[in-house]
Amino acid sequence: MPELPEVETVKRLIEPQIVGRHILQGIALHPQVIAHPGADVFCNALRGQRVQGTDRKGKFLLINLESGDDIVVHLRMTGSLYAAPTDFPLEKHTHVILKLEGDRELRFVDMRRFGRLWLLRRDEEDSFSGITKLGPEPFAAEFNGGYLQDALTNKKRAIKDCLLDQHIVTGIGNIYGDEILFAAKIHPQRPASSLSAEECQRLSELIPQVLLRAIEQNSISPEEYLKEKGRGYRSTPYFKVYGKRGQPCPTCGEPLCRVIVAGRSSIYCPSCQK
Repeated sequence: MPELPEVETVKRLIEPQIVGRHILQGIALHPQVIAHPGADVFCNALRGQRVQGTDRKGKFLLINLESGDDIVVHLRMTGSLYAAPTDFPLEKHTHVILKLEGDRELRFVDMRRFGRLWLLRRDEEDSFSGITKLGPEPFAAEFNGGYLQDALTNKKRAIKDCLLDQHIVTGIGNIYGDEILFAAKIHPQRPASSLSAEECQRLSELIPQVLLRAIEQNSISPEEYLKEKGRGYRSTPYFKVYGKRGQPCPTCGEPLCRVIVAGRSSIYCPSCQK
């Protein structure tokens, strides 16, 4: 699933290609991916609207319209979003197309159809996308050691499970959960409430550092992004532990191990993360 670094990469890539353009037409090839307010209303409401900017909240991407409306996108497991010339070959699993002025199209593609789009009208209460329930951004001033210690005080769940809880901190998924805990030298199964104030402080500092580094490593040109059809931007070669079970720890050389935490696979070093 695309996590915060990948969604931020998508945002930075599509923003200069769509901002300032009017939406000429919305086409829902598979209406079920439009979760609100329904495919026909969604498409009709977008006609003639001008894209003013983009934003990101956790793993959600927002396309801000000049009217005050927002298109909210969640890529979920296999979704991708990219801008393309109108004559660029259409992908098999293209579900939504926004035709833009200047012979451009914004295309939403999702092989498994788990991704969703919403249209949030100006002054409409968002009771459907889940954005209002998100915890703080890892880069926000209020996300610090004190906040994290308070949030984890009564949590007997594993710290890895808590990092994936979007109500505690938003944007982290299974991949960067492993990378963050390795950087912090904290075992993924450790009860969250057992972390000391010093460990919470260190974790609060490392979380944005790991995510920012991933954003930098995800860097890809618009041309390459289009060639990859909105995929291929993840910094896989730079991962320290994720997906590397049995390989030597990059710090101590001990073979990396795998454990299941809250139903999710977690890779860790048994020596560095005791």
